[in-house]
Amino acid sequence: METRELTVVAGSFVTFQLLFSVVSPLLSAVLTPAYGLVPANKLTEWNSRLVSTVHALVVGLFCLYILCFDDKVNADPVWGDPTLVKLNVAITCGYLVYDLVLLACNWSTMGDGFFVCHHLAALYAYGYVLTRGVLPYFANFRLISELSTPFVNQRWFYEMLKYPRSHRLVVLNGVAMAVVFFLVRIAVMPPYWASVFATFGTESFARLGLGAQVAWISSCIALDVLNTIWMYKIARGCYKVLTGAAARRSKAAPEPEPLAAPPPSPPQDAVKNHAD
Repeated sequence: METRELTVVAGSFVTFQLLFSVVSPLLSAVLTPAYGLVPANKLTEWNSRLVSTVHALVVGLFCLYILCFDDKVNADPVWGDPTLVKLNVAITCGYLVYDLVLLACNWSTMGDGFFVCHHLAALYAYGYVLTRGVLPYFANFRLISELSTPFVNQRWFYEMLKYPRSHRLVVLNGVAMAVVFFLVRIAVMPPYWASVFATFGTESFARLGLGAQVAWISSCIALDVLNTIWMYKIARGCYKVLTGAAARRSKAAPEPEPLAAPPPSPPQDAVKNHAD
């Protein structure tokens, strides 16, 4: 790994740590008065999810820019010029390291084996991008999935602020979350794997070597299995929200307003997402 990539990874780690420990608490207290009513054992996750949203927006939008305008990467998905992709991947690696440290330090309240597996699989695969500059198109393509993260986090924020599930903002965000998650994590699987299979047997694929080939394919399989599990949970939650809202409308009951009171703990099956 070149000095530039190491610097970006380290800078990303420090930046996200500052966002978590300094910026998020101050900004949340100003913009959301109910932040002070969030239970102490949930404040860490609140700040973590705000940082996660910032990372997802930065990396996701950068990813779209590369997909639309980086002709060298799109022309040669295995060995194309990785300059911009390596920058985006380095930002993500810094975030993943920050999040793993955060999970380890707060395992009793935030620990999740799925996320540890997700982060380690992503770091394993992205390590080849940073050290050898290979597979830039495929690495960047995987980062499209980050665009669903803000909706997942917003769902959790609404629960912490005690918005009832029938509230129109909760319903709209739930539908948007399910739709976007499906589009950027599930619907992209066929074209992504079609592109992967198209490289098999080519000279470009052979040049990767067995190590990179195994890291690439195995990590993609692991990530897609996790995405499928999460999609099932999100779809189930969205169905409950929609059917619950429809039942309440049929009774013509007035829609309750969110309460500014200490919120209950979220349900055990609530989807958590620090990053993809």
